[in-house]
Amino acid sequence: MQASALSYDRLTDEDYKRINESELAGADTLDVLKWAYKQFGDELVYSCSFGAEGMVLIDLISKVKKDARIIFLDTHFHFKETYELIDRVKAKYPELRIEIQETDLTPEQQAEQHGPELWKSKPDLCCNLRKIQPLEKALSGVKGWISGLRREQSPTRANTQYVNKDNKFKSIKVCPLIHWTWDEVWSYITLHNLPYNSLHDRNYPSIGCEYCTLPVEDGGDSRAGRWSGSGKTECGLHQ
Repeated sequence: MQASALSYDRLTDEDYKRINESELAGADTLDVLKWAYKQFGDELVYSCSFGAEGMVLIDLISKVKKDARIIFLDTHFHFKETYELIDRVKAKYPELRIEIQETDLTPEQQAEQHGPELWKSKPDLCCNLRKIQPLEKALSGVKGWISGLRREQSPTRANTQYVNKDNKFKSIKVCPLIHWTWDEVWSYITLHNLPYNSLHDRNYPSIGCEYCTLPVEDGGDSRAGRWSGSGKTECGLHQ
């Protein structure tokens, strides 16, 4: 199949099945990344939250495409540790194109229009304004995007494939880490002495916005600290 044929509106369900079960059968993470960048080149972006999985993917991506585009959705509500990590990553991988994607709505404007602490009163709306809409803008004009989803993370991610039809963003979503375990992620970080968010050392397995993320007890579900007590489990990017 020619690269030009790989677009959201042209691939059928059978095409996705063939890619995952034939072309990428037995592939490892580097194989998937090489395949993806061969197909899409500069029309592929990685939307990175700079969690532990992000550090692994950034390092692997740098081995495949040194000047890859990395998108960070800056909600303006992230932990200071997250912003500090981004600076360290920029220093370690100077050729990567790390871009900050923001919403047009400042926190002050959001509070004025929707009331204070929208993340408490209407968390789905807050995520839509500060994450989903900015990613829609970032993915405009590109054919595919990379995500660090792993099947082990939650039941809603258990059936994620290497290459996925993303109906929300009308794009092709590539997930190279689907088979990795949490222990394998950290083994890679340790082995390669990669920078990581110091909040991970304080029982934060999954790190999002400061107001919506809590530490998790040892042995707890890795997503349990996100929107704790609200019944919400996803920001909406992967639904």
